[in-house]
Amino acid sequence: MIFDPAALSERESYKLLIGTIVPRPIAWVSSMDAQGHLNLAPFSYFNAVCPQPMTLVFCPGVHPDGRKKDTWRNIEQVPEFVVNLTNEATAAQMNLTATVLPPGRSEFAWAGVTPAPSETIRVPRVAEAPVSFECRLREIVVISARPGGGAAIFGDVQRIHIRDDILRDGYVELTALQPIGRLAGAGYTRVTDTFEMHRVPPPPAGTANE
Repeated sequence: MIFDPAALSERESYKLLIGTIVPRPIAWVSSMDAQGHLNLAPFSYFNAVCPQPMTLVFCPGVHPDGRKKDTWRNIEQVPEFVVNLTNEATAAQMNLTATVLPPGRSEFAWAGVTPAPSETIRVPRVAEAPVSFECRLREIVVISARPGGGAAIFGDVQRIHIRDDILRDGYVELTALQPIGRLAGAGYTRVTDTFEMHRVPPPPAGTANE
C-alpha cells in the first residue's frame, strides 16, 4: 500500500507513525512555569542529537483544541528542563503522569514520585529515575501550531545523574538500567532480547566490487 500523507486525517497519520516507528525511547520531562508550578510528562517522540555539545530533543504536540502541551508552554517561560529516563521499575508512575490533570495539580504528587534538586537549573529531576539529564533550552523549532502539530525542543545537557549500579567502567549496564520503549496504543516493550552486529570494514581500494 502507498499513502499520501496530505490525504490522511490527523488520526490516520498518527496511527501509522506510532505503529511503524517502534520502539521509541521515552523522555520523562520535568518542567516549571513562571510561577514555579511543576509539571512532569512523558514524550515518546524523543532522542539524542549529538554528543558535543551533548544535546537532546523531544517533541511535544498540540492539544485537539489548539493549546500547546503544558511542558512546551513551561519551557517558553522557564527555558530549562530535565529529561528523566523511565524503566521497568518506574513504568507505572510514568504512565500516571500522562494523565491530564487540572491546572495547579502536581504530577509529581499524583504519580507518587519525588522532586529532587538539580545542580545547575531550577527545575527538579525525578529522584526515582535511573538517569536524568539537566538541560538548558537551546532552541524550539515549531513545525505546526495547529491541532496535530508540534515542535522540536532542543536542550543542551548541563549535568547527568546516573544511578551508581548502572554504570560500570564507563559503560551502561543494560540489565541494571532495564529500559522500556513505547509502542502503539497502550503497548510498551522491555529490552530483554538483544543481538550484536559489528561494523563491516570497507573493501580495499581496487577490488572488483568497488
